Amino acid sequence: MVVVTTSDAVVLTPRTQSLNDVRVIIPEECYQRSVGRAALALAQALVLYAIPMVGLALTNTWWVVLILWVLAGLAVSGLFVLGHDASHMALLDSRKANRLVAQVCMIPSFHVEAAWDLGHNRIHHGYTTRQGFDFVWHPATVEEYAAMGRFARVRHRFEWSRLGSGAYFLRTVWWQKMWRFNAPGKRHDAIVRDKIVLSSLLLLAFGGAATYGALTAGVVGAFWVPFKMLVMPFLLFVQIIGWTVYVHHVAPDIRWWPRKEWSQFKGQMESTTILRVPAMVNKLWFHNIFVHVPHHVDARIPFHQLPAAAAAIAANYPGTVRSGKLSMREYVRDAKACKLYDFEAGTWLPYSAASRN
Repeated sequence: MVVVTTSDAVVLTPRTQSLNDVRVIIPEECYQRSVGRAALALAQALVLYAIPMVGLALTNTWWVVLILWVLAGLAVSGLFVLGHDASHMALLDSRKANRLVAQVCMIPSFHVEAAWDLGHNRIHHGYTTRQGFDFVWHPATVEEYAAMGRFARVRHRFEWSRLGSGAYFLRTVWWQKMWRFNAPGKRHDAIVRDKIVLSSLLLLAFGGAATYGALTAGVVGAFWVPFKMLVMPFLLFVQIIGWTVYVHHVAPDIRWWPRKEWSQFKGQMESTTILRVPAMVNKLWFHNIFVHVPHHVDARIPFHQLPAAAAAIAANYPGTVRSGKLSMREYVRDAKACKLYDFEAGTWLPYSAASRN
């Protein structure tokens, strides 16, 4: 609240650009975690992961394998979304239990939870769409694009195309900001420890899959089984999650902000969105992750309470919250329009803007 002093009285007026005031209007019950709902969601995610894994272990029929790959990619994504919730300490009441669940759920997606906590929870959520801070889908300016070499330009054009979101997530988020990065200071040891543990588990998984493949199909099987059971589900997950993050934060009417203009309110309320997806798809795999505005307003809200929190926010800020139905047609349109960015004007630009300079 802002205090306004008049000659007769002190009047309290609401701040319209304060994230704290947005959090105040979220009902208290939206912060209530449920062990039962968390356990049910985790059990469902594990079953949905186990089914395609068993199928992939037992069959090589090409069309069945293709279907199982899609189901496995979605299942890895579903586990990751719940792990993401736990990493935010939103799934359960216990910090230790949340961290353990996050680590386990992120194994199939090859994610280092301690590094994810720093890059996603602290940096992306702490500085959403702030120039020079938020690294997730950070746009290049016309000048930055013009200074790129030929290979960098080709890579940029692919990663910012309608098909390139997975490649962007794989290189920028997964590799550069997680596996390659070791934070200085107190976070360093935790990240290194998580990398060692996860690497050991992945070596065991790949070794077990290779052994099974060798015993059932010889040398070819030793390479094929790890590829079909571990590599392809991971690559499909990367594509799914990369695309998911893209549609949350990139659109012609979603702004990125210069450092001096940015605020928590602008980043969390105006630079993300709420998208309606098919109910069954949401229930099986995405666990309300597309209800993204309340998650950015307060990441402590558990996944099953996000719709209620979204309704409260939209009712109090009807002209601010960006929402709509997820549309592949709009995604293709947005991917065509959003290539470079003018931070001074606050507008997305096509690649042709670079050729005019």
